[in-house]
Amino acid sequence: MRYFPVFLDLEQRTVIVIGEAEPAAARVRLLAKTPANVVVYCDEPNALLREATRAAGGRMLYGFPDDADLAKAALVYLATASVETVRGLGTRCRALGIPVNAVDDRASSNFLSAAIVDRNPVVVAISSSGTAPVLARRIKNLLEDLLDTNLGELAQLAAALRPRVRRALDFPARRRFWTKFFDGDAARLLRRLSFDTVRRHYHGKLGGARAKDDGIVPDKPATVSLVGAGPGDPELLTLKARRAIDQADVVLSDRLTDPRVLDLVRRDALLIEVGKRAGGQSWRQDAINDLMVEHALKGADVVRLKCGDPMIFGRADEELDALERAGIRYEIIPGVTAAAAAAAGMGRSLTRRARNSSLTVMTAHDAEGLAEHEWRTFAQGRSVAAIYMGVGAARFVQGRLLLHGASPALPVCVVENAARHGERIIDATVGDMTEMLTDHAIASPAIIFIGLKSRRRAAEQERETATRASHALAALPA
Repeated sequence: MRYFPVFLDLEQRTVIVIGEAEPAAARVRLLAKTPANVVVYCDEPNALLREATRAAGGRMLYGFPDDADLAKAALVYLATASVETVRGLGTRCRALGIPVNAVDDRASSNFLSAAIVDRNPVVVAISSSGTAPVLARRIKNLLEDLLDTNLGELAQLAAALRPRVRRALDFPARRRFWTKFFDGDAARLLRRLSFDTVRRHYHGKLGGARAKDDGIVPDKPATVSLVGAGPGDPELLTLKARRAIDQADVVLSDRLTDPRVLDLVRRDALLIEVGKRAGGQSWRQDAINDLMVEHALKGADVVRLKCGDPMIFGRADEELDALERAGIRYEIIPGVTAAAAAAAGMGRSLTRRARNSSLTVMTAHDAEGLAEHEWRTFAQGRSVAAIYMGVGAARFVQGRLLLHGASPALPVCVVENAARHGERIIDATVGDMTEMLTDHAIASPAIIFIGLKSRRRAAEQERETATRASHALAALPA
């Protein structure tokens, strides 16, 4: 390990940045997160560097610092493009014993800046010792995804509680307390309650503790999270959904939840599939509600994991009603819905000027059976319809559209397994949509778009139109 990692206190210390444009501005933006006195030297500062210096509360000076100015600095950053200038200034800084970093010039540097994950006061620094800065940034991005956004607040809470914990507990009990604290109890509370409320809660618990009591974790409020699992691809999960899944004690999952998402559930968590199957064995909704309530009242963190977005055709209202009746806290974590994922796969916007200014998200089934809608609107092409759970009702949809005046040539696009392995995108028309579904053996999960074609099909039709026009011109008499 050539470079030894340290964290330097910059309170009331001066840091000098010498350079221009984006490289200097990037260092100044980083320093703005510290209490350092930032001084920028630049002959021709651009608007970007001026704004970064202003935001950091720094000073802008012209020219270069002399040795007396350099000697006042705790650190010096060299971000100028002139190799000669960088090496000359680097030599002067090293002679004065001042740590210096030259952007993209390790030979002129005696310290390196790390890629930083900032959860103040928790700071994680990553360095490749200057060999692969892009790799360091890649690791930083991975850690950004893994570390809770309220990690800094959690550390601040721990700092506030440390004196009370030290007075209330002996050493073995303190260790058990902090283990439970950082294993997730405090983080769960901070996501739902204010910092001061959680602090008072712990102070109350610690105030009544016996010296050897190891049970000073607050009573966990019953919680249920309705989490959108997205259409399939685990990378489409939100960070909040990912954390909820990781911290869940019990996960109640839809049948169609992608196995790659279920692989993210902790091994010691209870995973139960509570899906509904068309024409097959299904869980009743009231049984799912009862299961959520049962586990939550035992103090478990429960995740109700739903494909796509929990608020779109997910019976969320019925589940929320049951939770409210039982007095159980809940949160809703949105997910990427199938229509959005399918549109991305098609390469086609769901709305477009001069084509359609509205989008209707609908299902082909409701509590009464086949669902009725304003078919004339879709038949006339005034709105795009995204039909969920429509494969089994395709002939009904086709008949309703034709009955209400739809042209048999009205475009239809079906996306099967959107954002999953085996995704298929099939173009058709209202006139041949049922035959197309049969010929291609389309099965759920699939979403049917009425009034929309894929980008590939739109491009093919444009080429066909251009070819016909060209042939027509060629056939005209000279």
